[in-house]
Amino acid sequence: MSLWIGIALVSVVFFTSMLSGVFGMAGGLVLLWFLLVIFPAGTAMAVHGVIQLTANGSRAWLSRRYIAWPIVAFMTLGVLSAAGLLLLFNYSPNAASVSILIGLMPILVWMPKRWFHLDANRASHALCCGIASGGLTIAAGVSGPLIDIFFVRSRMDRRQVVATKAMIQVVAHSIKIIFYLGAAMALSTGEWGIVLLAAPFAIFGTHTGNSILHRLTDANFRTWTRWIVTGIGVFYFLQGLFLLTR
Repeated sequence: MSLWIGIALVSVVFFTSMLSGVFGMAGGLVLLWFLLVIFPAGTAMAVHGVIQLTANGSRAWLSRRYIAWPIVAFMTLGVLSAAGLLLLFNYSPNAASVSILIGLMPILVWMPKRWFHLDANRASHALCCGIASGGLTIAAGVSGPLIDIFFVRSRMDRRQVVATKAMIQVVAHSIKIIFYLGAAMALSTGEWGIVLLAAPFAIFGTHTGNSILHRLTDANFRTWTRWIVTGIGVFYFLQGLFLLTR
């Protein structure tokens, strides 16, 4: 990894963490794209997991009083189940399939709320959310839009949603790091040094984004989230098609 790529990585980590600090997602999508450009898919997933673990961990800590812990507990069981299934099928990612999966995710944010009878406050729904989102986090790296559909019928405000999602993603990214541990070993000590140097900037970005979050209304929060995720998803989908036909 060259010096300029290292500087670019640190900058991307800060700005994407700030984006996620505001909207609870989207930043991880942008960061993963950058990592897929400079690393093989499996290695990118592991590095993404380390940085996202730092970013989500700091976001969860800053908003810890808003975390719905019973929801987190049931989702964690689901994430572990999903990881076990992917291990059973010996899943291995590639840039094209990851891009297509992420590109299709924005469909979820445009579906009418009345279509979903899902509520993360219900134990069975939280477990299903953990299985689905955990599987997607490990397979495609991110799962924010999918997690959202389990919260649309809840009475949680934007701070509770962001805090609870952050804690769930701490769990999911921790398991993702373990899943791709073999690919992570391909990085040199120097490259991991740059990654670990970039990780604290995820905390700075998250703190900045968290202060912006409190200035948004719930309506603006949901509207901006929808459009940002859609734009990123369209880009990913087109990239995936290009990679498949190249």
